[in-house]
Amino acid sequence: MRVGIISLMHESNTFATGRTPLSAFECDRLMTGPAIRDALAGTHHEIGGFFDQLGEDRIEAVPLFAAWTMPSGTIEATASDALVEQLIGAVRSAGPLDAYLLAPHGAAVAENALDFDGLWMSRVKELVGLSIPVIGTLDLHCNLSPRMADAASALVSYRRNPHTDQRDRGREAAALLARTLRGDVIPTAAATFPPLVVNIEAQATAESPCRELYAVADDIRRRPGVLSVSLNLGFPYADVPEMGASAIVVTDNDPALARQYADELGGWWWDHREDFRGRLISPAVAVTRAATAPAPVCLLDMGDNVGGGSPADATILPRELLTQRVGPSFACLNDPEAVAVCNRAGVGATLTLAVGGKTDDRHGEPIVAPFTVHGLFDGHFEEIEARHGGLRHYDQGPTAVVSTDTGLTLMLTSRRTAPFSLRQLTAFGLDPQLYRVLVAKGVHAPVAAYAPVCRTLIRVNTPGVTSADLSQFSFRHRRTPLFPFE
Repeated sequence: MRVGIISLMHESNTFATGRTPLSAFECDRLMTGPAIRDALAGTHHEIGGFFDQLGEDRIEAVPLFAAWTMPSGTIEATASDALVEQLIGAVRSAGPLDAYLLAPHGAAVAENALDFDGLWMSRVKELVGLSIPVIGTLDLHCNLSPRMADAASALVSYRRNPHTDQRDRGREAAALLARTLRGDVIPTAAATFPPLVVNIEAQATAESPCRELYAVADDIRRRPGVLSVSLNLGFPYADVPEMGASAIVVTDNDPALARQYADELGGWWWDHREDFRGRLISPAVAVTRAATAPAPVCLLDMGDNVGGGSPADATILPRELLTQRVGPSFACLNDPEAVAVCNRAGVGATLTLAVGGKTDDRHGEPIVAPFTVHGLFDGHFEEIEARHGGLRHYDQGPTAVVSTDTGLTLMLTSRRTAPFSLRQLTAFGLDPQLYRVLVAKGVHAPVAAYAPVCRTLIRVNTPGVTSADLSQFSFRHRRTPLFPFE
């Protein structure tokens, strides 16, 4: 048996400044053939799980196409066309295969296709034929569409946020495909779309209210005839008709049972909808709490969530830390201009810098202050543990570490880099336990890295293109009615 592997992943923030060009994928990941195995086999990514499980089942994995770039704005039309053309070309070039494993994100939006994942997935299904098994994985932040669900025999979503189970879910999907190819099971799926938005602050799968929701899903998963149960918490920063919650139940050749259990799960979720609102703690209150809370304290900057497409240069929390002077503090800002100035000045120099707040007017103004340059680096580091995103190798570009005489240390990067790994600090000589407060630009994704060293974590309702306060956004395409808007 030979199974094709295809991945096209992007989490598109339609409120972010700018569009995502093809060059972004070319810079991060755009590859075909054996290069995919070289890059992702053995990683904590779901494609790593595909390779693992197919190998154990003695099924030949045929890597066809893989593309990914950091979450950012809507994909340009020319980029989406080029990506689909390359993807379909890779499928055609491979010739007939026995089955396919897909790894979309589930929240990709293009200028010419609001449901971009549904577009390319359905193109694959049309090309390979209805009789060929197609099974895929999904990020639990996907905005599932009926078109996506119809393009696959089964879809398996991550169960953890932070996403430390990507490889496990890849293995699960590949194992289900192997059972399908052997004729042991016939996957039949049903999706449900309760009309609600789960606030991003309430999306930690190990905490209430998600903990209770996942317990219901686990109960259904253990029932006879059930092959898989997936919960999709949604990505509220993609203004598309599919935005919101969804769930998928896959049974063994029993579509009526799949529908019954999907509706049961969706009904429970709807009945408990009030639990999925956020608490929305302001920056000033959060920093005040951090001043006396057990240290180190991690302030999660929800409005500048790099893993959700934000610019990574918000100054709201660093400025509040300067104002309240809570003690040694750390934050990371994407500011290639300031890095260049530091490189010219050299290590040991003290100079006045204007840092951050340069992308737009949503994330605060630049901080202008005297800074001392403590270190200059190439920005490369490696993470071997299972962390959100499944990445191993990182490149944040030329990097400068600077500080004020009031205790604020800033890491300035030349490329947007999500805080998924503590190696972002330790690889450059910074000890996270020496700070009272560390700012991590995310909501849940950084927790896998920061929780082992931070005694307190506070999610902060900062402004920005990923603000937890959804009343700050003007939606044009979302479905209605949708709780809590209606």
